[in-house]
Amino acid sequence: MVILVVAALMILGPERLPGAIRWTAQSLRQVRDYASGATSQLRSELGPELDELRKPLEELNELRRPFNDLRGMTPRSMVTKHLLDGDDSLFTGKFDKPTSKSIGSEYAPPPGYTPPEPPKPLARNEKPPIDFDAT
Repeated sequence: MVILVVAALMILGPERLPGAIRWTAQSLRQVRDYASGATSQLRSELGPELDELRKPLEELNELRRPFNDLRGMTPRSMVTKHLLDGDDSLFTGKFDKPTSKSIGSEYAPPPGYTPPEPPKPLARNEKPPIDFDAT
């Protein structure tokens, strides 16, 4: 605003600036009155039909809402949100602290399932077992 006032002062000069501000304010007020008058005239002429017209417009705005959510999203945040369900440990490197909603959080093991025990560490100079079907 300050830049606009300084530019107007330089262009119009101090003697014409108050008149220009008055004219601008009056024009804005007149445009606002025209817009509110047109709205009230539409409401009085259309009545309940105006609400029926607004309903499809609101539905269109609802359809546009997901695209408005994409504004400001980076590729990293898109991948995190849509592919990784909000788990950003892949990007941050903090794998020890699971987020509240991580990958597979909706999975529940069947009742009575006990996970297998992890294998014992190998003793010194012990050869690892070989699975011939896997190699």
